[in-house]
Amino acid sequence: MNQAVAKIAVSAATYHIDKPYDYLIPADFIEQAIPGMRVIVPFGLGNKKSEGVILSLCNINENKKLKSIISFPDEEPVLSTENIKLALWMSDRFFCTVYDALRAMLPAKMSSKRKIKNHIITKNNEDIVLNPEQKSVVDGLLPLLNSDTPEAALLYGVTGSGKTMVYINLIEKTLLLNKTAIVLVPEIALTPQTVNIFATHFGESVAVLHSALGTGQRFDEWKRIRDGNVRVVVGTRSAVFAPLTNIGLIVIDEEQEHTYKSESSPRYHAREVAKYRITRSSGLLLLASATPSVDSMYAAKIGKYKLFTLKNRFNEKDLPPVLIVDMKKELIAGNGGTISSVLRNELDKNIANGEQSILFINRRGASPLVACGECGFTYKCRYCSVSMTYHISKKRMLCHYCGFSMTTPVVCPECSGKLRFIGAGTQKIEMELLDLYPDVGIIRMDADTTSRINSHDKLLSSFRKKEGQILLGTQMVTKGLDFENVTLVGVLSADLSLYISDYRANEKTFSLITQVVGRSGRGDKQGRAVIQTFTPEHNVITLASRQDYEGFYKSEINLRQALGSPPIHDLLAITAVGFDENKVVTSFTKLGAAIKNYFRGDKDIRVLGPAPAVVSKVSNKYRYRLLISCTNNKRIRETVAHAVKEFTRDNTNRGVTVFADADLCE
Repeated sequence: MNQAVAKIAVSAATYHIDKPYDYLIPADFIEQAIPGMRVIVPFGLGNKKSEGVILSLCNINENKKLKSIISFPDEEPVLSTENIKLALWMSDRFFCTVYDALRAMLPAKMSSKRKIKNHIITKNNEDIVLNPEQKSVVDGLLPLLNSDTPEAALLYGVTGSGKTMVYINLIEKTLLLNKTAIVLVPEIALTPQTVNIFATHFGESVAVLHSALGTGQRFDEWKRIRDGNVRVVVGTRSAVFAPLTNIGLIVIDEEQEHTYKSESSPRYHAREVAKYRITRSSGLLLLASATPSVDSMYAAKIGKYKLFTLKNRFNEKDLPPVLIVDMKKELIAGNGGTISSVLRNELDKNIANGEQSILFINRRGASPLVACGECGFTYKCRYCSVSMTYHISKKRMLCHYCGFSMTTPVVCPECSGKLRFIGAGTQKIEMELLDLYPDVGIIRMDADTTSRINSHDKLLSSFRKKEGQILLGTQMVTKGLDFENVTLVGVLSADLSLYISDYRANEKTFSLITQVVGRSGRGDKQGRAVIQTFTPEHNVITLASRQDYEGFYKSEINLRQALGSPPIHDLLAITAVGFDENKVVTSFTKLGAAIKNYFRGDKDIRVLGPAPAVVSKVSNKYRYRLLISCTNNKRIRETVAHAVKEFTRDNTNRGVTVFADADLCE
C-alpha cells in the first residue's frame, strides 16, 4: 500500500530523541503538505498535540501504522528549503534540535491573517563621498563582492574612521547586482540610529529586526522581508536569519561583541551562521571593528580573511588624548568618591563650554555589595552564588541573575551592626553627579532605564537634542554612538572586567575602553578621555589608553599561544545543571570519565574538569562545566553529541540536565 508521508521536526522531541518523525498525510491535506509548512501533530504515548515543521516528503510502500497530521496553522510554507538545510547544519554545529534551529528563524508569534502596517520611510538620495582611504578599501572589497565564490574580509578601522560609509557604498553595489544585504549590530541601542542612516539611503527597501520590537512589529517586518519587499535588513543577532534570498553581502559591525552569541538553545554564533549563508549564496561576509576579536584578526593574519584597514578618522582629527588617573592616589588625597578630581575638572570645562560628556561604568544598580562593617556578613542571593546588588530607586537588593529581590534591612541580621554599601554602579554615580551638578541634565542608560520598547531611542534622542549634558551608562554607551558635541569620555572603573574568570578578559577590557574613548571628538572639536583605574601600570590599560590595537594583539596572541586557548585551539563546553549538587557532581563525573575515555590517546585533545562554573548556582540550580580543548570538527562534535544523548537516556541521571556548547562565551 502506497502511503504519502511527511518527515517532521517536532517541537516536543528533546535533543536526545531528536530525529525526523514520519507522519501520514491525510488525503485532504495532500496539496497543503509542502516542506517548510508548520503542522500540528500528536506526539508521545499520550498523543499530546505538538507543533512541527515538514522537512521532506516521501512515499512508503509498506502498510506501516503511522499517526496522522492533525492540522496546518498556515496557508503557505513559512520556511524555505534553504532554511531547512540551515537548520540541519545548525543541529550538528550547535548541539540543538532541528526544530529549535527552525524556530530561531521565525518571529515570536506567527499569524497568516495579520494586516501589514504601512512603513513610511523617507529617502534623501544623499551621495556617498568617500575620502581616499575609504575609497581604497571599497576598491579592494569590490572584487570580493563581485566574485563567483564566497569571500570573507575583516575591516579594521579606528573609531570614527567612517566604516558605515563603506558599508553603504558596498550595499549600493550589492543592490546593483540584484542581490540583497544584511547588516548586524551588537546592541538594540544602536539599531534605531543605524536604521535611520540606511533608511536615508535606501528608503522602503530597508527592514529592521530585533528583540525589542513588539510581537506585531516583528512579524510585520519578517513578512515584508519574506514577501520580497525588502532588500536590506538591519538588526541584532537574530537578523542573521532574515528570510532574504540571493544574499550578496552580510556586514557584522563591532564583530568582536559577545552579544552575537546566543546563550540559550540554539547556542549559535551569528558569525558562524553568516558564514554558512554567505557560502550558500556565494556572497561577501564583511567583519568590521575598531577592536577586532583576536580570533578574527588571527584568521586575517593567516590568510583566512582578507584584511583591510582604515587608520585615520574621517574628520581627519587625531584620536582623543587620554589621561590615566590612579585612583589609589585619589584615596590618599581624601577623595573617596567615584568621580576623580581630574575627571571633575574636565567635566567642569565641558559644562562651561556647553559640550557633552559620556561616562561609562560596566555595572548597573547602586552598590554591588552590601556588608556589615562589624562582623563582615554579606548579603548573597538565596538562590544564586552571587552577592545582592543594592538599587537606590527601589531601595531594594536585587540579584542580577535570577531577579530575586528583598527589602534592604536597616542593620546586620547577624550582629545588628551598621551595614555598608560597597562599590558603585550607575545609580550611585548618578546620585553623585546630581550632587555635583544639580542644574545639569544627566541621562542614565542601563538595563533598568531601557526595559521598555523604544526606550533606547528616546534616551539617545534626548541626548542628541542636548536635553542632557552627561550620558552615563553601561557598555551600551561604548560603541557605535556618534554625537558631534561629545568632547569628553570618562571610564570610571577600568579594572572591572580585567579579573573575571574568562580567557577573553584582557580582550574585553581593551575593547570596552578603546571603543568608549572613541566616542569623543567625532565632530569638529578635539576630544579627550579620562581613564580611572587602580592599576594604571597594567599593560591592557596602557595599550587601550594609546588605542594601540596592534600592540595589544601581539601581546594577547602570544599569551593565547602559551595557554593553548582560542584561536590556537577551540573550546567545547559541556555543562551540567541540577537542583541536587551531589547528584550533579556524581553523574557529571561519570560523564567526564566517559569523555576522557573516548578521546584517550589523542594528544591534541585535552579534557578539563568537571569543575564548578564561574557562577556555580543560578535559580537554585547548581552548574558544573567540562571543557574540551581541541580542533572543532565533525568527529569530535559527533562524539560529544553521542555522550550527551547517552547521559540523558540513562534514568539514573534524571534530574540533571546536560547540554553542549561549541562556542564558549563565558
